[in-house]
Amino acid sequence: MRSASRWAALLAGVWAGMLACIGALAAPAAFAVLAATDAGRVVARMLTVEAYLSLALACVLFAIERTRSHRAAAAGTGSVFSANLVLLFGSLFCTVAGHFALQPMLAAARIGQGPWSFGALHAVSGGLFALKGLLVLALAWRLGGSPVVVR
Repeated sequence: MRSASRWAALLAGVWAGMLACIGALAAPAAFAVLAATDAGRVVARMLTVEAYLSLALACVLFAIERTRSHRAAAAGTGSVFSANLVLLFGSLFCTVAGHFALQPMLAAARIGQGPWSFGALHAVSGGLFALKGLLVLALAWRLGGSPVVVR
């Protein structure tokens, strides 16, 4: 299980780094050097790839963490529903809500359809992305500092 713990910490760290890179470097750089419509398309594509990678990473980390929490519960040192799983579920919710629910609404708002404005939906989407970044960062922090128990 020691190897799985290390993999979980590595994957969470890579995930947090990917989110920080997109949010703090790539998206602002695209809008700094490209026309707004071109930058929007580039960033939308990056966020689509990020959403699918986030789903994949969340599934892998969920499998690892579920096994770890079951073992901890069986040993009497933890719960089946760990704090790490809560962080994973929160980040998964942010991914699904932010990309798969809000993106179609953003596309409709961009052409003037739907009850919400593009700006309001964009703010909610950005907030969910930032929240996901914080949740994944907290997960990486917890996994990186968690003691490894060898049995």
